[in-house]
Amino acid sequence: MKMLDTLRSVVRFERIETDPVERRLRRAASVADLRRIAKRRLPGGVFDYIDGAAEDERTLAANQAAFAHTTFRPRVLRGLEQVDVRATMLGRPVTYPLVLAPTGFTRIADPEGELAVARAAARAGLPYTLSTLSTRSIEEVRAVSDGRLWFQVYAWRDRALVKEMIDRAAAAHYEALMLTVDTAVFGRRERDVRRGFSLPPAIGPRTIVDGALHPGWTWAFVRSEPIRFANVVGRDVGDGASPVTLSDYINTQFDPALSWGDVDWLRSVWDGPIVLKGVQTVADAVLAAERGVDAIALSNHGGRQLDGAPAAFSLVAPVADAVGGRVEILCDGGVRRGSDIVKAVAAGATGAMAGRAYLYALGAGGERGVDRVLEWFGNDVARTMTLLGAARIADLDRTLLDLP
Repeated sequence: MKMLDTLRSVVRFERIETDPVERRLRRAASVADLRRIAKRRLPGGVFDYIDGAAEDERTLAANQAAFAHTTFRPRVLRGLEQVDVRATMLGRPVTYPLVLAPTGFTRIADPEGELAVARAAARAGLPYTLSTLSTRSIEEVRAVSDGRLWFQVYAWRDRALVKEMIDRAAAAHYEALMLTVDTAVFGRRERDVRRGFSLPPAIGPRTIVDGALHPGWTWAFVRSEPIRFANVVGRDVGDGASPVTLSDYINTQFDPALSWGDVDWLRSVWDGPIVLKGVQTVADAVLAAERGVDAIALSNHGGRQLDGAPAAFSLVAPVADAVGGRVEILCDGGVRRGSDIVKAVAAGATGAMAGRAYLYALGAGGERGVDRVLEWFGNDVARTMTLLGAARIADLDRTLLDLP
């Protein structure tokens, strides 16, 4: 009888979860878990497009390693009753210091694509940056989000097309422009080369087999409207109606002669804040500050352009010292936990940016997956600050870090 009482006191049966999305998400506790789930759910070519990087992928690995090799110096007995993780970016409040980075072709991870990410970002109180090469248009994304939206700009050879998109972003009340400056030519992404991957994914013997092995993704893909470069549908630059390798598309449509003069031109056609994404040296950070941009994103394109470029986080402290608060600094690349966001801010950044993290979440669990990872990040930031003895974002500084 005593044995039965003991068993009754310890045996617990979980309620059977009938929702398949929730079942998947309940098995995840980190971005790494979401990545594993996304890898199982997505066709190999799609997953490799999201997950892969240039050449030997050393810079991809270095982005995460830079955070991993930096340790904390936690302070104790600080008398903290609560912590405040709220911050400001471009003069406006954010729930915690994170911006959702621009990612192209988001609908290959989930049919809702950018709409799902924008809705999740608005609920979380965070800015979302829409890519020029998005699969939902400037107007479609604004229609589903009353949150903070930024628009990422590539330098097309056709400047009239760029101006048209900027005007559309202004009309849709996008807050800031983010000019990407590290794509003079397209990086050699060898996973895509090996698979012959195109956008949208082309149907062939290999993709038929891959699709059969991932029926959930395939069924959603064929039931959805065709994937297009939504912001240029019907233009003579090509909108993805026919499968195209991304390297061919970018190398023919984007302007390799982008210069500081183009930053001045952008200022002449846009009244709002400008963020320069792709800064990878202290010297260029100083030039950007002198040019009067509002923020710089220290970024190597997630390791997808120049393999061997410096890890983004390694640049934060020297750039913060050099620009002296004249511009806001975002650290883009390798963010997988809220503790990475805390490290970036403590090193001198205004905030961090994350792209792959929410793409893994989208591939693993759709919009609810993105909600989940943004909730994790916010909780991570609060927990990390509590364990560090920092009550407010303003309390984060280099005294709390052991920088390599």
